[in-house]
Amino acid sequence: MKNQSAPRVSVVLGSDSDFPVMEEAALILERFGVPYEIFLTSAHRSPARTSAFAQGAEARGIEVIIVGAGAAAHLAGVIASATPLPVIGVPLDATSLQGLDALLATVQMPGGIPVATMAIGKAGARNAALYAIRILSLHDPGLRAGLLEHSETMSREVEIKHEKLHQLKREKA
Repeated sequence: MKNQSAPRVSVVLGSDSDFPVMEEAALILERFGVPYEIFLTSAHRSPARTSAFAQGAEARGIEVIIVGAGAAAHLAGVIASATPLPVIGVPLDATSLQGLDALLATVQMPGGIPVATMAIGKAGARNAALYAIRILSLHDPGLRAGLLEHSETMSREVEIKHEKLHQLKREKA
């Protein structure tokens, strides 16, 4: 982590092999200047570690938890069951089912254990970070302004691509 401030977001990985995907969330958080931490734990292989992490996150200043996990993908639900903080799940492609198993496991939390579920993979990791920033921006005008600027930039990029497409069409005519 490059930012030296106390982390506001925790990016949790179920395995070290999840890092290449979950790094996308970290990059978005960095772009917006949101301090974060990366924490590795497993719902199945280290349940006591997972529970201790979830129960202590709020006291450490964490405001939102982003969890990436593949296969059975119980990690986000286990964490959500042990903290009142918002938990955002990112299903990962870790099996021959290409992430569908993780998507279904993450999205099907029992009533009372909410987990916001994003798309499978890198797009989901990026959106999880943006969703965390939206949550934080409710009480942070600087982040709110950054989100509005981000939206305007995306809109301008579409207009530029539109113009390039039509320029190519005119050149071929």
